[in-house]
Amino acid sequence: MTKPSNIYFIGIGGIGMSAIARYYNVQGVKVSGYDKTETTLTKQLQQEGIEIHFEDNIDLMPKQVDFVIYTPAIPKDHTELNYYVNNNYTVYKRSDVLKIITENSFNICVAGTHGKTTTSTIIGHLLRDSNYGCNAFLGGIAANYNTNFWSSKENNVVVEADEYDKSFFKLSPNIAIITAVDADHLDIYGTAEEVENAFVEFSQKIKEGGCLLLKHGLHIREKFTTPDLCTYSVSDVNANIHIQNLQVINGSYHFDVINNYWTIKDVVLNMGGLHNIENALAAIGVAKYLKIEDEKIKSALANFKGVKRRFEYIVKNDEHILIDDYAHHPDELKALINGVRSIYTNEKLTIVFQPHLYTRTRDFVYGFAASLDMADEVILLPIYPARELPIEGISSEIILNKMNLANKQVLSKESMMNYINENKPKLIVMAGAGDIDVLVYKVCESLNY
Repeated sequence: MTKPSNIYFIGIGGIGMSAIARYYNVQGVKVSGYDKTETTLTKQLQQEGIEIHFEDNIDLMPKQVDFVIYTPAIPKDHTELNYYVNNNYTVYKRSDVLKIITENSFNICVAGTHGKTTTSTIIGHLLRDSNYGCNAFLGGIAANYNTNFWSSKENNVVVEADEYDKSFFKLSPNIAIITAVDADHLDIYGTAEEVENAFVEFSQKIKEGGCLLLKHGLHIREKFTTPDLCTYSVSDVNANIHIQNLQVINGSYHFDVINNYWTIKDVVLNMGGLHNIENALAAIGVAKYLKIEDEKIKSALANFKGVKRRFEYIVKNDEHILIDDYAHHPDELKALINGVRSIYTNEKLTIVFQPHLYTRTRDFVYGFAASLDMADEVILLPIYPARELPIEGISSEIILNKMNLANKQVLSKESMMNYINENKPKLIVMAGAGDIDVLVYKVCESLNY
């Protein structure tokens, strides 16, 4: 594992898998892989010298490899994966490899049922921009660098601590951040209480002398026993880190950051969404813990361009605003819509939402309905199944039927495109974790951009 020469990735186009592939590729390891479909990301990996094929075919995969890395999203009947397993190749889950990579580094691990990607990307950017230095394994594409991975000679790692499949138990944080503990992945955990217990258990992985940054107001706060614990909040002055004097100027947030022991005035964040101010506060907390200078913190935040598919402006002018976001949980949708409302207070908001997973739609139907009711107009696309088979009686219509909003409809992708082309709403938000991002640029073209 320490000095591999040839590694094969099954599901290499996944955002987490591709970061590890890039890590080994820059070290001069021969990296190749399989994925189901060609995407912008797989094309970038190929341009970086990584061989990828898109057919599950044992004749196309390499037989001489040191080990194989796969993602849990790969189906159990995958031909290539089963070939490697049945022929006694060394096969690792992605989370096992991250564990090995980070065993001897100073680790900043960002956990939470939402907010992980933006928070970890802000932290990674802040450390890189300030010349503190870090290796970053991100769950999204940082707009400043157009990548989800970068390396550094410094032995610091910023990594997302993913609760899915209980992967984050394999990490050893020096600094841990927990952004949210809402119920999700109930197909893995069973109950909301077990989700919460998992985050408490993750916090107990913090190394001696480390610290925990915790979103203020979590109802299980008393269960966290880390000696060095700091809370943060965008709205509650009782948090250890909070804000004052918030203003929206030309679509950007201006505010002061307050702590009992320090204050940073005139911070600027050019990324929409009040929840992203909160994510930035967590990053500021990390930076202060690492003793990074205030002016470097402010400079990094001011030039942070955001994360692809996290409140990402695709079109932004006087005629149209098109925002793309990865939101796929009711609380994420609520935060997204509140963020849009905080900037565009008087505009009619049309949201196009693609539910992700049949189980998640079933488990959170009332939450999805309540969050979507906050918009002025809702277009629901059919459920994106990802790794799941259909469940009888579960479709986008069950969300529609629980909504109180009058202006709502379920449309196919083609019908949605026709509707946008005919009506051309001024403010459109497109949200979901499936393949809705492919439609975003078609909508952009429909709006004549």
